[in-house]
Amino acid sequence: MKEWKDQVDQFEVIDVRKGKGNFLPGLLNKARQVEIGQGLCIIQSFEPIPLYSAMAELGFDHFTQKGPEGEYRACFYRKAIKESTYEKTGDLPLKPTAIVNYKRIDNTLADITVNFWDHIWGKDVPAIDLKTKLLLSLSNAVGAGRIRQATRELVKAYSLGLTVAEMDELFSLFAWNGGIGTFSSEIGPSPLFAAYQMVKDMEGKGADREDILNKLMEHYGENNPATGVIAGKFQKEV
Repeated sequence: MKEWKDQVDQFEVIDVRKGKGNFLPGLLNKARQVEIGQGLCIIQSFEPIPLYSAMAELGFDHFTQKGPEGEYRACFYRKAIKESTYEKTGDLPLKPTAIVNYKRIDNTLADITVNFWDHIWGKDVPAIDLKTKLLLSLSNAVGAGRIRQATRELVKAYSLGLTVAEMDELFSLFAWNGGIGTFSSEIGPSPLFAAYQMVKDMEGKGADREDILNKLMEHYGENNPATGVIAGKFQKEV
């Protein structure tokens, strides 16, 4: 890192503090155009922790400094050319874009939220593997009636190798723990159950995991009002 810190004044600076939407897809697309030995600096009102792994997937190193008035400047230096697993999100689908909603309330709140997210999801050596942690989060969300969150966790867990057999048992447990009435009226008609059935139907027809995941992202990603989390995204301009 010492080898390139002195070069950051030459990096393109992108200020996303006033952005209200999901800047990640556009930023990753710009990052793909950066040559080895060059870089980008991102200015945000909270530390952009979820961005670190997405940029690392593309071959970037980084360091971050906290500036005046609580702003963060994250500088990324490209040391290798790599292709990210997911075009719009880098290393894992459905990044925690809801964090940008918190900065619309208060920058300090957004900073606290992203660090709490990192404490739960960003450990280098977690005691519980990520797929299992996502399934636990999914189950908790179903129990609390948060089907939006549960659907997002299902998509992420599928990207990490979740099998149809595991989903079959998981949904059987929902019927057992929540009861037939709750399953019939709340889970069966939900986007969560529809996403599960999409996977099961497509795998039954021989589709590969990458094609299935692309379909899941298309139908149950940020552009679906039942699963997207950016405030105001689906509201008409007033």
